[in-house]
Amino acid sequence: MENGGTSTLRIRQVLLLFVLLGISQARSQSGRFSVAEEMQSGSFVGNLAKELGLEMGELFSRGARVVANDDKQRLQLDVNTGDLLLSEVLDREELCGSTEPCVLHFQVLMKNPVQFLQIELQVRDINDHSPVFLEKEMLLEIPENSPVGAVFLLESAKDLDVGINALKNYTISPNSHFHVKMRVNPDDRKYPELVLDKALDYEEQSELSFILTALDGGSPPRSGTASVRVVVVDINDNSPEFQQPFYEVKIPENSMLGSVVVTVSAWDLDSEKNGEISYTFSHASEEIRKTFEINQKSGEISLMAPLDFETIDSYSIIIQATDGGGLFGKSTVRIQVIDVNDNAPEIAVSSITSPIPENLPETVVMVFSIRDRDSGDNGRMICSIPEDLPFTLKSSVENYYTLETESPLDRESKAEYDITITVTDMGSPRLKTQHTITVLVSDVNDNAPAFTQTSYTLWVRENNSPALHIGSVSATDTDAGANAQLTYSLLPPQDPHLPLASLVSINADNGHLFALRSLDYEALQAFEFGVGATDRGSPALSSQARVRVLVLDANDNSPFVLYPLQNGSAPCTELVPRAAEAGYLVTKVVAVDGDSGQNAWLSYQLLKATEPGLFGVWPHNGEVRTARLLSERDAPKHRLLVQVRDNGEPPRSASVTLHVLLVDGFSQPYLPLPEAAAEQARADPLTVYLVVALASVSSLFLLSVLLFVAVRLCRRSRAASLGRCSVPEGPFPGHLVDVSGTGTLSQSYQYEVCLRGDTRTNEFKFLKPVIPNLPPQCPGKEIEENPTFHNTFGFNIQ
Repeated sequence: MENGGTSTLRIRQVLLLFVLLGISQARSQSGRFSVAEEMQSGSFVGNLAKELGLEMGELFSRGARVVANDDKQRLQLDVNTGDLLLSEVLDREELCGSTEPCVLHFQVLMKNPVQFLQIELQVRDINDHSPVFLEKEMLLEIPENSPVGAVFLLESAKDLDVGINALKNYTISPNSHFHVKMRVNPDDRKYPELVLDKALDYEEQSELSFILTALDGGSPPRSGTASVRVVVVDINDNSPEFQQPFYEVKIPENSMLGSVVVTVSAWDLDSEKNGEISYTFSHASEEIRKTFEINQKSGEISLMAPLDFETIDSYSIIIQATDGGGLFGKSTVRIQVIDVNDNAPEIAVSSITSPIPENLPETVVMVFSIRDRDSGDNGRMICSIPEDLPFTLKSSVENYYTLETESPLDRESKAEYDITITVTDMGSPRLKTQHTITVLVSDVNDNAPAFTQTSYTLWVRENNSPALHIGSVSATDTDAGANAQLTYSLLPPQDPHLPLASLVSINADNGHLFALRSLDYEALQAFEFGVGATDRGSPALSSQARVRVLVLDANDNSPFVLYPLQNGSAPCTELVPRAAEAGYLVTKVVAVDGDSGQNAWLSYQLLKATEPGLFGVWPHNGEVRTARLLSERDAPKHRLLVQVRDNGEPPRSASVTLHVLLVDGFSQPYLPLPEAAAEQARADPLTVYLVVALASVSSLFLLSVLLFVAVRLCRRSRAASLGRCSVPEGPFPGHLVDVSGTGTLSQSYQYEVCLRGDTRTNEFKFLKPVIPNLPPQCPGKEIEENPTFHNTFGFNIQ
């Protein structure tokens, strides 16, 4: 109770003194004193009377006393001597923190008359605090391939002293690999960096330890220590690198909490764990750590506390990117806090026209107005649209705009436009509002249909089934709707004799082409016609294309034997002298095929013979030749069945029967077989005519051959036994037989004929082929023939 009353009394006295001070004419003076911190209570500070120029005893007579604003009696006054003494031990760090100089303000109150005297007491710092490391042990993981001169960040120490007594330098215990260098960050805080002097070798020494010492500038200096342990990491040889060594960001002071301020990005060329990067703040003050947060994985720096431009207008943050192997890179982010322009422009739409017909110029699309609730530069606005659009903005009355087409639009080039109207004010930073509208362009029939090809070639195999789909034509129209709906049609053929309407038809909706009837390659191999495509626009537009249909051959014709003719007439008998050598040409089967290509490629095969192995057929030209020398034991009559087959799929074939008669020197009379005569009697008249004609031609041919053979036989060694030869006068034709064509003889053949000159029967001596195009030999010389004759029968003729 006594203390409470005393306090109330003091308050009243102070208030009264202030009131009296307002009307007092007394003089006011001030004094300055200095004292070192940590001095004992009762220590002498200074003489107030001398400092203020007062008479001895004046302080006592006027009832002087020291008053503090916080009611803490840190000083006491000896009114008898005028000495100021410390009432308690002063701690500068507790009183002023890092503020320098540390000044305490007191008032000396004197009565009679009332007077206030101002006293300033400067508390001088003494070196009473040692530097302190927050972490007593630091762990660094350094790759063994770190280059000499590489720098590694160490945690800094803190010293509560100021001025010369503050932190001054860092040292490390002697070692052969590192030395320490001191740096000063943007907020004047000193931090150590570890510099590599000698390359590390994981195999030689995998771990190093030394002592980091922080020294202040006091006398004597004070120090603090921390142990540093360096773990040498094997292989990791790439440090993270930031995309930018310096990031500068400006953000308004009213940014939302949790918003991303900036994203820093670094990369590491290593892989797996050595390439995994972790982002952290380095040497960040408590204020920075309280205001911002960094995502260790993504590098996003987010706002965690409200910004106040008037308190702090910028932040400087060192970002460290550390990979899984302990290597790191650093970058500085400077965040500039700017005052806000907190009202964005507004857009009010009056009308919109959509869709817009194409090909119309200067069409009004949209009418709108803009406004900004701010004033001055923050209320001034700029309205714009992207420059690559065929639209333009026109200003009418104040803050009213119309959006118009700048040139005629083409729907086929672009049928829809997304137009973004951007309104930006002139504030700092500029705020903008965007409004996006979609404008559709309606179609006009201004594009004719276009075929995918100017001409089409279709293939269809003959003997097709009616209504067969043989192909399609296709056209496109870049218009839309009914303007793009196409109708296909056949155009009148250019050849008036082509029955196009009975050959093909077209589906008007999809352009499919169909063969109306079965096609015959032998009758019609190809035909051409035009097709048209017409859209349904108004007026309608159309285009044309040509279609060529090629009929593919099918193997629908069997080979037909021209010689020997198999028409039921008397068979033709081929005469072969028994003296004929191996490879002697007996006859040639001639056949044709109505098809084409490989379907008309003919091959010949001997299916059956009276005596196998005596005759053979050349598979490519149908020549029938003797396969060996004839003997007296061979039967005089032979019947051969030859098959002619084409190369189609499936193959077709025909067969022909040959009758061969072996004769001795052509002396035996040739009589037709009874069964042949019977067949001849049964032949129809047309066959008879054909046989007669063929017999006439054959007779002329044989006569020429006999004359030629007679000339050649006169030169042979057996001329004495056969008698003298009669040689007809006059030259023989160079080629007696020359038949060419598909499936028939492909070469010219020359025959030598020799007649017996001393007989009345003029019988054959022998008949054999001679190499084509060789001139006749003179009498007495050996016949020059093919040096080697080889066929599928396996014999040679020399």
